[in-house]
Amino acid sequence: MKTDKFSIWRFLKEYGLITVGILVYVLGWNVFLVPNNLVGGGVTGIASIVQYATKGLIKIGVTYFVLNIGLILLALYTLGKGFGGKTIYAIILSSIGLSALQGVIPEDIVKTLAVDNGKLMSTIMGGLLVGVGIGMSMSQGGSTGGTDIIALVVNKYRNVSPGRMILATDSLIILSSLLVPSYTPSGELMPFTEKITTVVYGFILITIISFVLDAYLSGSRQSVQLFILSSRYAEIADFITKEMHRGVTVLDGKGWYTKSSTEVLMVLTRKTDLNIMLKSIKRIDPNAFLSVSSVTGVYGRGFETLKYKQKDK
Repeated sequence: MKTDKFSIWRFLKEYGLITVGILVYVLGWNVFLVPNNLVGGGVTGIASIVQYATKGLIKIGVTYFVLNIGLILLALYTLGKGFGGKTIYAIILSSIGLSALQGVIPEDIVKTLAVDNGKLMSTIMGGLLVGVGIGMSMSQGGSTGGTDIIALVVNKYRNVSPGRMILATDSLIILSSLLVPSYTPSGELMPFTEKITTVVYGFILITIISFVLDAYLSGSRQSVQLFILSSRYAEIADFITKEMHRGVTVLDGKGWYTKSSTEVLMVLTRKTDLNIMLKSIKRIDPNAFLSVSSVTGVYGRGFETLKYKQKDK
């Protein structure tokens, strides 16, 4: 029963954070970027170019969903069914939000927050929201699709940060916007000189997104090391392995003051799971002695993968 409750809690937590991340991502586009005809990278960038070129007849969400079908299949094949399921959920939610929320958010709010503050401020604010949104989704094993999937596929086999990979591919997409006509929300054709400026804002945008994304992921993937001293060490070890699915190492120790032997549990876990683990340990044994320290890198099953290129003999 405890295992079922913990699994349900983990499921709700992961999909809840993905949902919030997608909402932040969608708001970044619909509030700050689209009203200013700004172009970003990835599938969303391509979809925005299509919307501007068709005078809004083809919404971002439609193109976004269609282009991501092939990338979803790539994610299912390369990254596993669990990733694919979360990605499909995130993409469907993003597709709906990118199209539906454009007519829902009041125009006066968009004008006050984005249009009146100029394209530079909108680029900064939109980039922050989009970067955080993508980071929240990716940290839970999902993705907003597009170059996020490509970045995670490459990151699985090569030690290349997702932010850098996305930055490289998105640059090509932004430059391609110069070749396609762009119409403002009022229906006016954007002059070519203004499109060049938009490209510059686009590069600023993807730089902000890549920086925020890497910063968010590095923070969410931080690991901690716990040393636990308790007379009920067996019960605590069983909970950590069965409920939280983390490994436990039992060390033989001796208290120098009491001159009595004791068992010490050593555990490595994600920082995001630390509070749940501490509360559970204290519930099992309120008198447990705990030591928590941050670690710079943990490689192995359940953590990061140490990537290397095998040389041909």
